[in-house]
Amino acid sequence: MTAIYARQSVDRADSISIEQQIAYCRFEARGDACKTYIDRGCSGKNMNRPRFAQMMSDIRKGEISAVIVYKLDRISRSIVDFANMMEEFAALRVQFISATEKFDTSTPMGKAMLNICIVFAQLERETIQKRVADAYFSRSQKGFYMGGPVPFGFRRVPAVVDGIHTAMYEAVPEEAEQIRLIYALYAEPDVSFGDVIHRLQELGLKKRGKDWERPRIRDILINPIYVRADLKVYNFFLGQGVKPANPPGEFIGVHGCYYYKAQNAGQRKTTVLAGNHLVLAPHTGIVESDLWLKCREKCLGSRQVRPVQKAKNSWLAGKIKCGECGYALLAKEFRNHKDRYLFCSHRLHAKACNGAGTLCTGDMEQLISGEIRKRLSRFETLFPEKQNAPDPELTGLLLERAQLDREISALLEKLQEADSVLLRYINEQVRVLDARKTGLGERIRLLQQKRDMPLSGLRNHLTMWEQLSFADKRRVTDLLIRVIYATEHRVTILWKI
Repeated sequence: MTAIYARQSVDRADSISIEQQIAYCRFEARGDACKTYIDRGCSGKNMNRPRFAQMMSDIRKGEISAVIVYKLDRISRSIVDFANMMEEFAALRVQFISATEKFDTSTPMGKAMLNICIVFAQLERETIQKRVADAYFSRSQKGFYMGGPVPFGFRRVPAVVDGIHTAMYEAVPEEAEQIRLIYALYAEPDVSFGDVIHRLQELGLKKRGKDWERPRIRDILINPIYVRADLKVYNFFLGQGVKPANPPGEFIGVHGCYYYKAQNAGQRKTTVLAGNHLVLAPHTGIVESDLWLKCREKCLGSRQVRPVQKAKNSWLAGKIKCGECGYALLAKEFRNHKDRYLFCSHRLHAKACNGAGTLCTGDMEQLISGEIRKRLSRFETLFPEKQNAPDPELTGLLLERAQLDREISALLEKLQEADSVLLRYINEQVRVLDARKTGLGERIRLLQQKRDMPLSGLRNHLTMWEQLSFADKRRVTDLLIRVIYATEHRVTILWKI
């Protein structure tokens, strides 16, 4: 029996259809019995095609004696694949016929011409690939929408960019609030991806109906699609070796960014930033640049191995380093719960450092807190960093109240169809939910009142240190100090302000 093989990757007006290919091949069969194998929407760059695989299976069973195609590139556009196929045809004594090219594969000249044609078929495929890649890159540099799944926090809407009809993102209010909450939570010292997920679970928040996972949290925190890109964002990416497509003057703190992998890059674009491309997008970002940068830099640092346990023995943990080798000093508390010392982690684990000497944790904390007071004494009054800075607690409460509103609305919609029993149940549930909503409203009011308080400043900041909680001391230290290098004989503090 003769096999007719036809393939079409894309149905276009200027390409020959499957039906036309089969008609040419039937004419070439001269009335012999034929079995047709058709692959629609399949590329010729490899042999991973279902009906082609079925044909090869039938050939190996001895059911096929000849294969007819309309043209060589219908069966393969790869030199290696075509050569292997022809070698198998020869071993199985299967004749190969191209309906339009008329090759006689029984002669050396015919075989040579066959191989030349398949070389040009592969060249055409690679040229098309290059042309498509260049067009994609060119369009991406102009801020056009290039497809792909819509990121959480946005919806896709039609748009016109430079006179070209395309699409852009538009923030979804409820999802955007979740995004801001995720960033605000992760920006806190010692907060991990797992901590963020735990808080989202407590609030009953999901990602479009699915539970949050660590990789998805990280994807959001490193994606510049969410940032209101300003000059600080531009300089951050420039410092990482990324190539911004727009001049710095266009980074005005409004638009999000598209981020593309460098052409011919082999590694993941989130692992190696150098050489990749940053393009301003037409949509408005969700997260302020300072908060986005704080989370992005924290993600960069999280590539290193970090302790599983969070800081509990000293609020200096994570900031204080060995003055000899630069490795972290670990705060250890002994069993009597009185003695606390700082040890060089490099000496403790690898014996590769002479150590920083005897450092009592309490003495070091007292010294650093004194230096912090001296630093703050430069300022007669302290002002909040930003009056509208994200508040994770407030954002979480607002999202929880919105969820209660939805639950109450859903119950009220069922009132018209409810019988007396269901009516009592609905009334009771609405009463419970409304009570919870009232409690939330009072907590939200107090937080908003505190947040919207006039910027009168804090004049007692020098006397408040001992009243601060462990977590608050950690936050203040993180805001003021970049790193501390300490030994028994010297202490060096690198300040942020």
